[in-house]
Amino acid sequence: MDEQTHPYGPSVARLIEEFALMPGIGRKSAERLAQYVVNMKKSSAASLIQAIDSVKRSIRRCEVCHALTEKELCDICSDPRRDRTLVCVVEQPKDVISLEASGAFPGTFHVLHGSLSPLNGIGPEKLTINSLLKRIEADGVTELVMATNPTLEGDGTALYISNLLDNRGVRITRLARGIASGSVLEFANKEMLADALRGRQAF
Repeated sequence: MDEQTHPYGPSVARLIEEFALMPGIGRKSAERLAQYVVNMKKSSAASLIQAIDSVKRSIRRCEVCHALTEKELCDICSDPRRDRTLVCVVEQPKDVISLEASGAFPGTFHVLHGSLSPLNGIGPEKLTINSLLKRIEADGVTELVMATNPTLEGDGTALYISNLLDNRGVRITRLARGIASGSVLEFANKEMLADALRGRQAF
């Protein structure tokens, strides 16, 4: 519906349009969220605005692994108990949260912030692959666990990185295929992720 003809006026129409841009939010869900906001107390709405503003001002990328954090280094990279020679490569920050919940991985992570997708204009330069290569040299990484999503783009990204590391003495492993092909990590349960990590195989 055009914002000029929305029964509640253009401000509500704009709010609906903004909610509808969010992943997983359809038009009906966007309308329900907008209705909820309209009915909120002003104090609650102000708290929500402040929370969003705080997140946008405070959250940054970890200088080592590129996960999201409020400090220069995330809690994992700053933990001396983590094995820095073992690095798990994931596509998105939310994947770190999913794998950490399994409690099965003693190493550190590296977030690519996407996967290779030439058709969408996403090449190696738009990911954090160069930073990963520098980490491998600096930290003496001995094993790289490719935990990109089991999709065409995820597998292609894993293969690309594997080829870059050919003859560098780094063991390349892949999550065991306990995760269904075509699925994404955030929807896998703890047990499935733990089995996949423990059962990783040579790439």
